[in-house]
Amino acid sequence: MLFHTFNSQEGRSNYGGSAFVEIQFCNMPFQIPIKELVAVKNIQHWKNDSLYIHIDDDGAFYQEYSRFFDCGTYNNLKTGTVDLYGINYYDPSLTDSIIKRLNTEKPVDYEVLTEWLIKAKWYNGFYILGI
Repeated sequence: MLFHTFNSQEGRSNYGGSAFVEIQFCNMPFQIPIKELVAVKNIQHWKNDSLYIHIDDDGAFYQEYSRFFDCGTYNNLKTGTVDLYGINYYDPSLTDSIIKRLNTEKPVDYEVLTEWLIKAKWYNGFYILGI
């Protein structure tokens, strides 16, 4: 399984320490400037409602999913393919098109990610936070 969920920090530690890419809901207000959304000081890791990809699987994730996550905003405000070592923010307006593409192309474990992305519609987008 490519995507993991954990109920506690202990569960994450027991599975693989802190070597995870985290896909996290953005809980920031909707009217906040993009510069603040991607600021390192505003990012809090290790949320229990996040999806996690273990470092052993980050290559598989990149291979399967980088084409779907080619529109994120980095900490430097540039946009591009998912950076597995940095902050990637995805605006809520992108969620439906990503879900549609996932359901059409059906990459490995897409159902888990699609279900999570449906929940992301209630938030100010989402992050993919690199290792």
